[in-house]
Amino acid sequence: MPEHVPLAGSIPERMNDRPTWLISRAYARATGLLQEGFAQGGDGLRGYHYRLLVALDEQGPASQAALGRGTGIDRSDVTAALVDLEERGLVRRDVNQDDRRRNIVSITAAGVQRLEALETIVDEVQERLLAPLSESERRQFVALMRRIAGG
Repeated sequence: MPEHVPLAGSIPERMNDRPTWLISRAYARATGLLQEGFAQGGDGLRGYHYRLLVALDEQGPASQAALGRGTGIDRSDVTAALVDLEERGLVRRDVNQDDRRRNIVSITAAGVQRLEALETIVDEVQERLLAPLSESERRQFVALMRRIAGG
C-alpha cells in the first residue's frame, strides 16, 4: 500500500465510519496504485493519457472540447496531454472541415497498440485494489459506486 494512505486503524474512531472519509482514502489508494503502475510500465504515460486513449478508442474521433467533457479532464490539461500523445504518434489531430478553428482528434494504430499495454496495467491495478473483496463483493462494490457516482 502506498505510504501516503493511512490505515483504517490509525485514524480517529468517529471518522472510521464516515463514507466521505472512506471514499477519499479509497481514492488516494487507487490513485497511488495507478501512479505506481504507470510509473513502472506506462512509458511515461499517466492516467489522463489512458482516459483520452480509451475515449477515442471507444467513441471514435472527437473534438478536444468533447474529450475534456467526456473524460473529466480540464481543457488546458487535455491540450497538453494530446500534444504529448501526438508527439508519441498515439493520436492524430486534424483540422475540423466544418469549423476550421477546431481540431478533430483520432487514435492511431500505434495508439490502439499502446492502449492495449496500458489496459494490462490498469487491470492489474484493479486486481490489487479489489484484492480484499470476493468476486460477488467486487460486483456489489462496483454497482454501489456507480450509484453514488451517478448522484
